[in-house]
Order: sequence, then C-alpha cells, then structure tokens
Amino acid sequence: MNEQERTLVERYFRSSERTITLPAGSKVLQQDGYNDRLYYVHSGELSGDFEEHEGRHVKVFSASKGAFIGVHSFFSGNWTASSTVIAQTDVTLSWIDRHCEAVEEIKYGSLSTQFMPVMVAELNRRQRRAHQEAVAKEKALEKLHTAEQMTTLAQLAAGISHELNNAIGVVSSKSERLESLFMELLEEVHPEASQFFDYGLMHGQKVSSSEARRRGAILEHKYQLPKNVARELARAVPEDELSLHWLDNPHLAIRYWQMGRDLHDLRVAASHTVGIVKSVKQLARSEVNLDEVLDVNDTINRALTLLQSDLRRVSVRMRPGKLPRLKGSQTEWVQVWVNIIKNACDAMMVTSEPRLDIQTKFSKHRLLVTITNNGPEIDEVTRRKIFQPSFTTKKDGLSFGLGLGLSIVKRIVSGYGGSIAVKSDQGATIFRIKLPVEDDHGET
Repeated sequence: MNEQERTLVERYFRSSERTITLPAGSKVLQQDGYNDRLYYVHSGELSGDFEEHEGRHVKVFSASKGAFIGVHSFFSGNWTASSTVIAQTDVTLSWIDRHCEAVEEIKYGSLSTQFMPVMVAELNRRQRRAHQEAVAKEKALEKLHTAEQMTTLAQLAAGISHELNNAIGVVSSKSERLESLFMELLEEVHPEASQFFDYGLMHGQKVSSSEARRRGAILEHKYQLPKNVARELARAVPEDELSLHWLDNPHLAIRYWQMGRDLHDLRVAASHTVGIVKSVKQLARSEVNLDEVLDVNDTINRALTLLQSDLRRVSVRMRPGKLPRLKGSQTEWVQVWVNIIKNACDAMMVTSEPRLDIQTKFSKHRLLVTITNNGPEIDEVTRRKIFQPSFTTKKDGLSFGLGLGLSIVKRIVSGYGGSIAVKSDQGATIFRIKLPVEDDHGET
C-alpha cells in the first residue's frame, strides 16, 4: 500500500461503527446485486467470481489485507456489483457508503478526487486481467487449431502409409534380387570386377564432396590420372585402402563400384523410408521411441548419403565434435537432418556457389548442431511460420511440398526436450538445434 492509500484508510476506514467481522463462506457482494458500499480489507482472504451466461463461474480476482472491494459499483454510480465476492477465511472489513461525505473537501477535493489512486489501481487490475484472458484465449485457439491440423495429418498419414509401404517393399525385394543377379553375372563374365561391385555394395560412398576434390587432386598428380577418374577413385576408396588392383583398369573399377554403390544407396534409402513412414504415422502423437543408442554425427552422415544427388553441386563442410551417445530413434534423427538439408539444397538452387556447413559440439550438458547454408534470406514473416504444419513455400514444379517437413522436425526435436531456431540474413541461413543430454539420455 502506498502513502496515499494509507492516508485514505486513516480518514475513512477506522470507524468501529462501519467495521464488521464475517466468517468464512460469507457473501459480501452478489453479482448484479445492489451495492452502494466501498469496502476495505483489514484481514482475511476473499475471492471474486463472475458467472457467465452458460452458468459457468470464472474466478476474476483474489483480495487480502489492504485491498478495496466494490470500487466499480461505488464510483460508477450504478450501485450494481459486477461480480460475486465471498470470504474464503474469516475477514474483517470496513466500509463507506454513498452517503459518506468527503473529509476536508476544500483541502483534499471531492470523494472521487481523493480516491482517484484507488480507481486507477482498479482500472490497471482489470486491464491486466483482460490482457491475460486475451493471451490465454489466443493460446487455447492456437492449441485447438494445431490439434485439428495434427488430426488431419494423422489421417493423411494413415491413408498413404499402406500404399507407400507396399511400394517400398517392392523396391527392397527387387533391389535384393538385382544384387544377386549382378553378382552371378559378374562371377561368370567379369570375375575380376566383382570385387569392385562388392566393395561399393558393402560400403557405399563415405567420402564427402570436398574431401573427394582434395584427394582427387593428389591422385591425379601422383598416378597421372585424368581429373574425373582421380576424383571418382577418391570417392570410392578411403585414403589408406587404395591398392594397385584399383589402378590396373580404373575406368572399369569405378564403373562396377558405382553399380554396387547405387544398389547400396537404394537399399539404405528403402530401409530409411520404412522408418520415415512409421515416424509420419506418429505425427499427431507425443511419445518418442528412445530404444536405440546412437551417434548424432553418424545420423548426419547417413542423411548426407541419402541426399547425394541433391548435394552434387554443393560444397559440404562437416565439422563433427566429440559427442556423447544418445538414446533415441536413428530414423527420426536422420529424418530431421534430411528435411533441413533438403530444404537448404532447394533454397540454394539459385545460388552460384552453394555451400553447406554442418558443425556439432557438446557443451554444458547440451548437444549443439548448427547447419548453415548460403542460400537466399528467409524473410521474417516466413521465419515465424516455417515450423507450422501445412505451411510451405514450395508451390510449383518438382519442388511442390505439403509443408510437413519442418513441422515434423520440430515435433521430433521437441520430443527430446530440445529446441530449434532459424536465423537468416543476406549472408547465410542458420538452423540451430540444442538438445539436453543428461542422465540416461546420453552415454559417453
């Protein structure tokens, strides 16, 4: 209570004739009932309820020692209570009524003038309450809208999952059949080539584009190879495993390695797609599978492997930090990186020298992943909507999208207790993922 209010209490609320003590449960004011009193609370607790037309009661305020009750009805002059006020404990109240005369009016002004601080405080309280109610209503509507969208997406996922699973089943079985046929044919026709095919089939391509360019230049000069051949050899074989049998006929070795690599990627993609279908079916659910122990760096590398065709013209820089193991779903995390990186590739289609920088590190019990691209700036309006379900900027051609990708990303990250944010300007667009790793959520 400020000095002005203390002065008012001394002037108007110290009369024993206008002081009462009421037991808990007493009704001081009745909504829409007559009231020509302004009450001051000496002790105890009270609450004010507002009854809506449907009969639902909403608590609008609490009052304790030092509070004034009946401000609106008293000073508005309509003498009608705006809410029902009930004593929650034994209370002691003092009051003035409509017939009360102002103390030293010439010196301090009219009753309304003297009680102006009380009226202003009441106005501020009502304004704060209205603001809180508006915010709460907006949040409730947002949750309802999101729930409706999630239901629709879940129904969509259920409808397409069966057909997609059938298609992936065919791709998986036929790719296995092709592997067997290729191996049989090579053993019969070119037995010396089967080792290259088998290497590509077993290992795929692990070397990044930037590493392939660096090592390709070394192989080109060391073995006097054509530039394209040297670079493909650098893609195919790790630095410490390049033996002479790759150099006897490098064109043939690379050709059969590529066949094996493509089948390897097809098999990985088919397996990953099955996991994606399961994850999309869980779009409207909150639970997250934490069964697997995984390395986040490995899931990023798997995503890069799946996106090789999209990354052919992109300079990729991977800066992995030493990370603790994480319990979770490998498929979900690969899906996170695939969606973010694929969006970056689409955005950089208009960039002359597209670059992608991926950095991971662990600090202060948090796993941090930063994915940066040099594509066009994402404007502020789009950034605010980018993680909303069904929002997409891909409207035409082959880049048409349903707007599910980044909403799924946010759901997955949030399911692990993490956060994702995007920052964009003319120089770069940066996605930052922060993930808490504590107790049984991570292993070193």
